[in-house]
Amino acid sequence: MAIFTNAETKLVVQGITGRDGSFHTTQMMEYGTAVVAGVTPGKGGQSFKGPGGKSVPIFNSMDQAVAATGANASVIFVPPPFAAGAIMEAADSGVALVIAITEGVPVLDMARAHAFARDRGARVLGPNCPGLITVGGAKIGILPGSIVTPGPVGVVSRSGTLTYEAVYQLTSVGLGQTTCVGIGGDPLIGTNFIDCLEAFEADPETSAVVMIGEIGGTDEQDAAAFVKEHMSKPVVGFIAGQTAPPGRRMGHAGAIVSGAGGTAAEKMAVLEENGIPVAKRPADIVGLVREALA
Repeated sequence: MAIFTNAETKLVVQGITGRDGSFHTTQMMEYGTAVVAGVTPGKGGQSFKGPGGKSVPIFNSMDQAVAATGANASVIFVPPPFAAGAIMEAADSGVALVIAITEGVPVLDMARAHAFARDRGARVLGPNCPGLITVGGAKIGILPGSIVTPGPVGVVSRSGTLTYEAVYQLTSVGLGQTTCVGIGGDPLIGTNFIDCLEAFEADPETSAVVMIGEIGGTDEQDAAAFVKEHMSKPVVGFIAGQTAPPGRRMGHAGAIVSGAGGTAAEKMAVLEENGIPVAKRPADIVGLVREALA
């Protein structure tokens, strides 16, 4: 089992001929992801040469790609001015999952894109996220496949680099993962902590969850309340930005402390009040997971 993606996922890469799209398509295919098509307007009829000589057909539109291949997911490596349009095109084509890697998408564009995708029943992950990887199933996005290993721990994070760090530490001590999800750090994202926690709770192979948050907003507090009310599986947490000064954005567009509720201290306190042990340093996550699984 897994959440959101598995070995049956058939993926379209929007922006497959660009620098980032072509590089990460190769990485995804090497991991074993079923990349069945690419989309670049004006380059329909060409093909992408993947690892092992495998050829991926390129189409001018998502409608054409889905009709020809039966694809059910899309990943977007499209420049910021066009990313929201690509998300809406993907949702309109009928795919169930749209993963937007692009950083710097205008917020107003994303407000329209998220509403459009919801109306069509498509799940959007991102934007400004590293994607997700279901261990032994499918890797969609830029998460490195070399650091994961099969096991019982689900990981969900707002920070891409901290996702890598947590997963690497878990793997290094033999604590494998089911699915690792980077939800992104923009103010408007499509899939949040609660969505992922609910999916992990329903996944029979996930026994514990690592939730990595950061300063800004109240998503972590909302997630903590959900854990207390609705989850039987243990969750351990970490909050990045513990030394961040108020009013300064730290990396992500959504990571800015604009009130007491957005501080690391407030978030950590709320998590612990709701029964979620919080690591003070990333290095402490492994110990908390071991205790949760004991």
